[in-house]
Amino acid sequence: MKRRGIINAPLSGHLARLGHTDLVVVADAGLPLPPHVPVVDLAVVFGLPSFVDVLDALLDEIVVEHAWISADADPRPPAQWVDSRLDRPAERVPHEDLKAMLGGVRLAVRTGEDTAFANVVLRCGVPFAV
Repeated sequence: MKRRGIINAPLSGHLARLGHTDLVVVADAGLPLPPHVPVVDLAVVFGLPSFVDVLDALLDEIVVEHAWISADADPRPPAQWVDSRLDRPAERVPHEDLKAMLGGVRLAVRTGEDTAFANVVLRCGVPFAV
């Protein structure tokens, strides 16, 4: 049994298979997700689990080299939440462009978040020392 980290078995398994440049979306409860994208749905009720809790857990497990959020989120809390947790601010893109990226994601993690535009696309990096 694991001592720490993500204990949700499907989520842990998907994360272990991610590689450099793979895309992962952390989605609010309402983001439309393409049917071909694997989804780990963590939502229980609106608000649980929160976007921030899920994002924090993922960032403890994966290396992120770039991130995108909806420009419509600026200056709303989702943008602040993401930027405060990354080494550099997430790139802002029109919300329709963010949704267009979803067809290329390797994994979607759905939260119960009920805050508008609480979505982020993360591009996996590598943990190599530079």
